[in-house]
Amino acid sequence: MRFSGWKVIKEGLSGNKGWGAHWRDAQPKPEYDAIIIGGGGHGLSTAYYLAKNHGLTNIAVVEKGYLGGGNVGRNTTIVRANYFLQGNSEFYSHSLKLWEGLEEDLNYNVMHSQRGLINLFHSDGQRDAFARRGNMMVNQGDDAILLDREGVRKHLPYLDFEQTRFPIFGGLYHPRGGTARHDAVAWGYARGASDRGVDLIQNCEVTDIDIEGGVVKGVQTTRGPIKAKKVGIVVAGRSGQVAAMAGRRLPIESHVLQAFVTEGLKPVIDHVVSFGMGHFYISQSDKGGLVFGGDLDFYASYAQRGNLPMKEHVMDAGMTLMPMIGKAKVLRSWGGIMDMTPDGSPFIDKMDGVDGLFIDCGWNYGGFKAVPASGWCMAHLMATDTHHEAAAKFRLDRTRTGVNILDEEGTGSQHNLH
Repeated sequence: MRFSGWKVIKEGLSGNKGWGAHWRDAQPKPEYDAIIIGGGGHGLSTAYYLAKNHGLTNIAVVEKGYLGGGNVGRNTTIVRANYFLQGNSEFYSHSLKLWEGLEEDLNYNVMHSQRGLINLFHSDGQRDAFARRGNMMVNQGDDAILLDREGVRKHLPYLDFEQTRFPIFGGLYHPRGGTARHDAVAWGYARGASDRGVDLIQNCEVTDIDIEGGVVKGVQTTRGPIKAKKVGIVVAGRSGQVAAMAGRRLPIESHVLQAFVTEGLKPVIDHVVSFGMGHFYISQSDKGGLVFGGDLDFYASYAQRGNLPMKEHVMDAGMTLMPMIGKAKVLRSWGGIMDMTPDGSPFIDKMDGVDGLFIDCGWNYGGFKAVPASGWCMAHLMATDTHHEAAAKFRLDRTRTGVNILDEEGTGSQHNLH
């Protein structure tokens, strides 16, 4: 089934009786060439690009719940490529280019909206830091414009520019940044992978990874054993638990990150706004709700919910930046399980000591915006056994050797300083 304007008109005139299922609800086969553990954005995009880029279709994606039920449906939908360090900068630039052609590639409306992102700064030192970041972005081939206070006011007149603690000095404007509909991204990749022959198996929890003589042989699941020559672990905040099934300990911690949405409002926020000093970020969805979030809850947890102190902190930051937000009613909040690395950057690598076992994890705050490039690079690694150039520095051994540490925030290569 291919989507088009003509198809929409035809179905509208015929009672919408011709729409088919978006993907096959597959049953597990005894054996596959490769298994992807995790049916979120990264897992589904990995399967899609394995099929599309490398012609590998005897693949299964196994998901313990339903497709898209994890972090890909529990985030603030921000898409950007405004990273500073070499390694991160190339990767997210590659990802943004994939985002810009994603709807045509998938033949699916993921509602990608390049409305622009503005990172605020509040001191001379921060201005210098953002100028350096902007120069790095431009040198990488991306877009960045340094705004003074009046430049920010032109775009965001509703902010409190004279707040006592953090007066706004200016901002770094990333016009190609924006948002996308998180659920649609998962559905689009699922549909594209299924159309190319990939089996998407829901309600199938992996309980163990079979390894013989240092070689992966498959997985044990709640729906029986499945053999495979290659296994990719792409389970976000559950990465540590699944890697432990293979006898491996990852340098990650799992934390809760909350997000919030208000009632639907008339258009009031045209951009994505990031208030780093208050650790607050906000945009407005196409349905009118204000979607915003803040910092981690700062305790290790596998719960997809948050706590009241962090809710209060996020609301305080929002009120400080834009007092008008106090008039909106918060409809709901939710939490995602963040797999946090010591240096705040991800891993896409082979697991030492086990041939055929691969890991894609540690996305910290950057998981959603990385979905296309993560799948692209993970698929390249699994298919060719070599690292894609865009993810060449996302190696596990950097935490052991200290080489190529990607400490984007400059807060130190240790946990709890992400």
